[in-house]
Amino acid sequence: MEKVKIIKKRLKIAQSRQKSYSDIRRRDLEFKEDDWVFLKVSPMKGIMRFGKKGKLSLRYIRPYKIIQRIGQVAYKLELPPEMSLVHPVFYVSMLKKVVGDLSTIMPVETIEINEELSYEEIPVAILDRQVRKLRNKEIASVKVLWRN
Repeated sequence: MEKVKIIKKRLKIAQSRQKSYSDIRRRDLEFKEDDWVFLKVSPMKGIMRFGKKGKLSLRYIRPYKIIQRIGQVAYKLELPPEMSLVHPVFYVSMLKKVVGDLSTIMPVETIEINEELSYEEIPVAILDRQVRKLRNKEIASVKVLWRN
């Protein structure tokens, strides 16, 4: 019984230490009604789905107005009619507060978003071609201009 008490005590000390480390880095996100926030979406190259993280794939789009706070960590947004298939309630990690001038933000009409909150990247033009020579092989690379 003594060994069990010692083990429990040491586990509690270790958990408390780890919690203090994570609490320093954690910042609680809270928004108020009538705040403007960006919504996180991910681009699709081929069949990449929303939620998968690739290099540079996470992006925020257009500011939306918060209509209502639902619970501790969910917010209801005022979405435009073209996004009527998307459920308007989002978790706080999907939102980013708008800081700055709202007039400099790109409108959502130029980006076509599907019901999974993702959009398809379409190549517009090939800007540059290059062949790098290694000792035994050659590697071709292409610089592409994407639509969005």
